[in-house]
Amino acid sequence: MPTRKGQDISNKLKAEALRLGFSACGLAKAAPVDFSHYDTYSKWIKTGKHADMGYLEKYEEMRMDPRKLHPGSRTVISLALNYYPEKRLNNDQYQFALYVYGKDYHDVMKQKIRELWSSFCDQLDNTDSSIDVDRIRESCKICVDTAPILERYWAWKSGIGWIGRNKTLIIPHKGSFFFLGEILTELEFDEYDVPMEPHCGTCHKCIDACPMHALGDSIDARLCLSYLTIEHKGEFDEKQSSIDSINKKNNISIYGCDCCQLACPHNRAALPTKVEEFKPSEQFLSMRPDDWNRLTKEEYQQLFRGSAVKRAKYEGLMRNISHLGNHK
Repeated sequence: MPTRKGQDISNKLKAEALRLGFSACGLAKAAPVDFSHYDTYSKWIKTGKHADMGYLEKYEEMRMDPRKLHPGSRTVISLALNYYPEKRLNNDQYQFALYVYGKDYHDVMKQKIRELWSSFCDQLDNTDSSIDVDRIRESCKICVDTAPILERYWAWKSGIGWIGRNKTLIIPHKGSFFFLGEILTELEFDEYDVPMEPHCGTCHKCIDACPMHALGDSIDARLCLSYLTIEHKGEFDEKQSSIDSINKKNNISIYGCDCCQLACPHNRAALPTKVEEFKPSEQFLSMRPDDWNRLTKEEYQQLFRGSAVKRAKYEGLMRNISHLGNHK
């Protein structure tokens, strides 16, 4: 069992994460998910609030125990990377969720985590001969969004932040505009971080700001504007089509939604990202409604090369523009 006594090794990992631009890094012992979280997730699935995202029903054993996802894991390392942009679309433009302003976070985050793990293992190699560093280096599993793991749960468990009423991970004094990623490793630490108590108090601003009233005790994806404009396939039904009439202040979102996050008081502390890959292009920022309405497939491919917007494909984006932007 590769083990390192004391806190020095965890401090080195966290210091290296901060040096490489991560906003937070925390450690949790790999173990089954707490029953209360397991029960909440199971009820969410059983009531159909995950809409038609069938992949969320799969790999339950792995999702509820990272040791099943990556056998031999003893530690879950959680990482957060800021994506809040310095420049944003004006209110008279069609809106996109802030997380897609730049390059695809899956690729960017994974690369940065690989860089962190390689650098950290180099430090291990130089300071601790009792650890099989080559094994540790190669045997880890890096997760960014697509693996069956409860990312926000593990970020909370590792002491990075708490899960707010809008179900985003909120980091103290920094907000919630962060990508999350994990490293599953058999390296064991004597010191692990402690989960954080929530600091939402009696605030319900995120719930009140939700255009489709999708927030409550849980998120109802069937009403969530992010789900409808990204994951939902095909045309909108009669109820879903009503979203064009409830976009507030003519701030029409055609891909994703940040209403609950922008309303959160904790995001007043959000600072612009320093990650170059997450910064929007001038071409993207200059697009006017008429430009979007006339967007060709070739222009779409050029504008969103290497972007997470491709999740909805050209046809999905144009469907959104047709339904949500037709009264602009």
